[in-house]
Amino acid sequence: MELLPKDILEKLEFDKILQLIETECLGEPAKKEVMKIQPRTEVFIIDRLLKEVKEYVHSFENGQGIPLVNYVDVSEELKLLEIEGMILPIDQIVSIKNQLFAIWNLFRFFTPENQQIFPTLFDIIRNDTFNEKVVFGIEKIIDEDGNIKRTASPDLMKIHKAMISKRRELDKQFVDTIQDYRKKGWLSDSIESFRNGRRVLSVPAEHKRKIKGIIHDESATGKTAFVEPDAIIEINNDIFNLENEERREVHRILKELCANLRPYVPIMKKYQKLLVRYDVIRAKAKLALSLEADMPRVKDVPQFGFRKSYHPLLLLKNKSENKKTIPFDLVLHGKNRILVLSGPNAGGKSISMKAAGLLQMMLQSGMLVPGDPESEYGIFHSFFADIGDQQSLEDDLSTYSSRLKNMKTFMNLSNEKSFVLIDEFGSGTDPQIGGAIAESILKELHSKKAFSFITTHYSNLKVFAFKTKGIVNGAMRFDKDTLSPTYELQIGSPGSSYAFEIAKKIGLNKNVIKYAKNKIGKNERAVDQLLIDLQKEKQELEEKLSIAESKQKNLDILIRNYERMAGELDVNRKKLKLDAKEFEMQRSAQDNKILENLVREIKEEKNLEKAKKLALEAREKRKSNASEVHGLKESIYHNESRKQKREIVVGDFVKLKSGGSTGKVLRIDKKKVIVEMGLLKITAHLRDLDLVNEPLDIKKKGIKSNLIEKAANFVSKIDLRGMRWDEAMITLEKYIDNAMVSNVSKLEIIHGKGDGILRRAVHQKLKEYPAITDYFHPEAKQGGDGTTWVNMD
Repeated sequence: MELLPKDILEKLEFDKILQLIETECLGEPAKKEVMKIQPRTEVFIIDRLLKEVKEYVHSFENGQGIPLVNYVDVSEELKLLEIEGMILPIDQIVSIKNQLFAIWNLFRFFTPENQQIFPTLFDIIRNDTFNEKVVFGIEKIIDEDGNIKRTASPDLMKIHKAMISKRRELDKQFVDTIQDYRKKGWLSDSIESFRNGRRVLSVPAEHKRKIKGIIHDESATGKTAFVEPDAIIEINNDIFNLENEERREVHRILKELCANLRPYVPIMKKYQKLLVRYDVIRAKAKLALSLEADMPRVKDVPQFGFRKSYHPLLLLKNKSENKKTIPFDLVLHGKNRILVLSGPNAGGKSISMKAAGLLQMMLQSGMLVPGDPESEYGIFHSFFADIGDQQSLEDDLSTYSSRLKNMKTFMNLSNEKSFVLIDEFGSGTDPQIGGAIAESILKELHSKKAFSFITTHYSNLKVFAFKTKGIVNGAMRFDKDTLSPTYELQIGSPGSSYAFEIAKKIGLNKNVIKYAKNKIGKNERAVDQLLIDLQKEKQELEEKLSIAESKQKNLDILIRNYERMAGELDVNRKKLKLDAKEFEMQRSAQDNKILENLVREIKEEKNLEKAKKLALEAREKRKSNASEVHGLKESIYHNESRKQKREIVVGDFVKLKSGGSTGKVLRIDKKKVIVEMGLLKITAHLRDLDLVNEPLDIKKKGIKSNLIEKAANFVSKIDLRGMRWDEAMITLEKYIDNAMVSNVSKLEIIHGKGDGILRRAVHQKLKEYPAITDYFHPEAKQGGDGTTWVNMD
């Protein structure tokens, strides 16, 4: 990834985005990782990073809360723990324990259900398992407050019991001693204290020789002595010894614990990396929520496809001040690669250019971006920017010289995968010469096929953009009535500086303005207007051509659907006719019984000629019906068999070319085939058989035109409002499947507006179906953002 100049990230304020993400991190290691983030070029990695953040955002929106808590960096602790014989203090072991619990909670969060809801986030730990032995080993020794448990070892339990017993004994003896000396008036008001870790009496200096014991200390004034009476010295000594034993046992326990943890240091390092990765994703998701950002479509080609997009920092600033932020669209069609943006000062040119560069960097760094999720971002492999004052005191370069040096670098290194951003192109020197050099540089960038976003005031660049294929003009719209910018980016027409209008508004002397107008002449003023008119006509023609191409595409889809459905309807009509004829044959069989009764009656009446006539008519009718049924079967089965051009195998359904029933192939022995036809098994030569589809069970089930019935009963409109997210997705899947079976080409999905969560989920689901050629929001009167219309192939 080529990023020039060195301060390009600061020029585009990408560093400020990283700082916003950094503040959302829960641990210091994640903050360090965030500040290292740079754009990537691998589309599969970018797509995965975006999906990770998208799923984390869903966890916040759905209240499912992926469990992450504040944690500390334990890298140094783990390095020390690797050293053989090293014993960590309790507080460091507690830090390791807390981090292990944090990652354990992550593993436990991904239940089978959550694995389905957050598949990309689960992929991070899919191939890892959490070793609970590590946590249990620490938990057995250290309690929730970070202290060694008394049950950590049998010896420690004995020591604690002995200390409790001795302290009780000390309390009893101390109370008895206090009562005795108090009666004698040898104690001060504050009766007891601790000195050198031992319990002592507070004794006035004049009585200190009256009490047998050890004087440990005196007050600063010398009026009070702190005496350990003889009666408790031995007990205090026992307690002191027990405390030493306790320290030695704790040291032994911690040494053993560290030795047990040492083999797990590599896996604990890996756990910390996993925790840091989830923390970074969480921080990105928090920023996405504040920006109301979404995941656009990403293509592995360089292109501009920004729709309803915002400068993220401007959006946050305006939100905090309750101001409206104007979105911008930047979509270049066909072979257009360079946008030359013009317009008045303070109209938003530089902000729009920086927004495009910043959003592209954010996306390629795995961050969701504020804008329409239908945006189609490309991937660039190098970024070049010339923005702001480029003066260099170190290199003894003026601003213009420094800018020319940048242009030289851009022309040498740029290619068809580069994104070049140049602000106030050509400025800094004589306008006529600067404009000519700028035009020449623009021509060179165009020949390099570099994608570029350039802002300028020079008319010759606007003319060059109009004349040159692959370069388009753009303007920041300006309200001529109020002489104030609207901050709306318009592709297709150049902008005017409105210098005279602005000068007039601020009250510049009329004579000054008049002189300036005469100085530049009418031709110069007419150039801008001519460009605007020509560009408008060109844009209208391009839009009409685009509409015509879209209509032709839709027409082709309709024709293909019609041809496919016509073929299916033809087969279904024949099947329905076959059903009717079979039914007629069944009726004919019933009529035979009636005919037999009639013949019997005629015989009884001795009218033989009448009997022959009726029998002949019935026979001809049955023969006619049977012939039609046979013909329909031949049409259905043979038409379908001709579509299958492969050899007959065991299990296929076949029929004799000479006619007859359909049977199933049981065995093939060279060229001889054994076929099961009902209760019979026949042997036929392979060349005498035709491959057909599985026959219809006419007698038992009858013929049903399933496709026609489904198409007739399918409703092309569905309302998902009021459903939970998961319920809505399941319902939508079934609905689209039925639509595809029914050959429906247009659908209407009502999801409501709300906070846009369900709408984004619906659009994400629609992307999974290749048969869906397009989806969009209709006009406001037909549902607007609360409804999505779908076109299917």
